[in-house]
Amino acid sequence: MLFKTSFRSVPHLSRALATHTGTRIPVRKWRREEIQSIFDSPLLDLVFRAASVHRQNHDPSKIQLCTLMNIKTGGCTEDCSYCSQSSRYKTATKASRLLDIEPVLEAARKAKENGSTRFCMGAAWRDLAGRKSGFERILEMVREVRGMGMEVCTTLGMLSPDQARQLKEAGLTAYNHNLDTSREFYPSVITTRSYDERLDTINAVRDAGISVCSGGILGLGESDKDRVGLIWEVSNLPEHPESFPVNALVPIPGTPLENNDRVPYHTLIRTIATARIVLPQTIIRLAAGRNTLAESEQAMCFMAGANAVFTGDQMLTTPCSPWDEDKSMMARLGLEGMQSFEQPDVARKEGARLEVASKQTLGEAVP
Repeated sequence: MLFKTSFRSVPHLSRALATHTGTRIPVRKWRREEIQSIFDSPLLDLVFRAASVHRQNHDPSKIQLCTLMNIKTGGCTEDCSYCSQSSRYKTATKASRLLDIEPVLEAARKAKENGSTRFCMGAAWRDLAGRKSGFERILEMVREVRGMGMEVCTTLGMLSPDQARQLKEAGLTAYNHNLDTSREFYPSVITTRSYDERLDTINAVRDAGISVCSGGILGLGESDKDRVGLIWEVSNLPEHPESFPVNALVPIPGTPLENNDRVPYHTLIRTIATARIVLPQTIIRLAAGRNTLAESEQAMCFMAGANAVFTGDQMLTTPCSPWDEDKSMMARLGLEGMQSFEQPDVARKEGARLEVASKQTLGEAVP
């Protein structure tokens, strides 16, 4: 009740969420030292400030449930040090071909039945060069999942502007392309793709009118300055990303980072809270590693500004919290699932398509 009363004290925000008429606040250009000061502030003060910003910009009783599916596993030529799908490392992950359409649609239907409102599809590729038939199959997957009334996201490696345009035309809601860490630490983790190449893909996605999903991974061996550097990078994009995934490294045997320590919990909280303050309208997605957190620890993440989780059978190659556990937890915490296209930034970019779908629905309802 406290959550809902707090939210209802901001009536203009309630209307925006209900009618998709929210307008985006101009992006603030933060100085890196400002963000570092926020990150370094006393932890409880930091969480309190982040919770206040969260309530000014979001309904704190709402969490989006997202489901991620690996539609093409392993065999990737990149050398991302954390990833078991790289062909350069000897891991338990086996390479497989791109899935057929129907198994993917069946997984999307199952996700929707269990309350997920965003379905994400990942393929372990560097880019789409030479994959014309595979790309056409993915475009059809996007069309079909979008036709279910779900938000649909993909992560397929680097994109050209034309590929981004085709994905938008097929109905893609969002594209995930993480920066992973700070520009300075990045070469210690990946050498086969530059930081600027990642930014080029993000620019192509944004220019195509697709929502950008871009965040990072904690526990790569980075410092607090690198965590701040990541947030600073995304905060200085032309638009803040629609969503910012926060992943906690799950060390995988056979990868160069297999012996890394798990990221301390207080570091995870500091990162979420700082991102919420710096990116006030962005969805903060609590992603890989969440299944290792106790319910009380997850509750603090939600208090600090996280408002989306990945749920279902698994992440790409790491464990995920199942739907039943998550729905039970949400009930105990007084949280409820966010609807598809409820987030104002998503609705803004989907405006024309949502309007057409609404008119079609109304037309079908007329006897």
